[in-house]
Amino acid sequence: MEFQLQSREGAYPCEVTIDDDNGRYMIRKADTSGEVFNSPLELYQWIQDHWKANDFKDGEHYNEVMGELEDYLANA
Repeated sequence: MEFQLQSREGAYPCEVTIDDDNGRYMIRKADTSGEVFNSPLELYQWIQDHWKANDFKDGEHYNEVMGELEDYLANA
């Protein structure tokens, strides 16, 4: 599962990747640096702590991504 969110701060989109098959849980931030996590829950909690809808050009898309992540975690 991959998502792209266009930040107000960077030219490249932020990316969220959850790849259970390969155990990859990571994000790419607006400055193109990244974070790697041990689980989807850690990734989700980091996003909640560091990103908000108004950080992105399309805040509604951010809310949709968060909703999909919540559904994923509830069914995992």
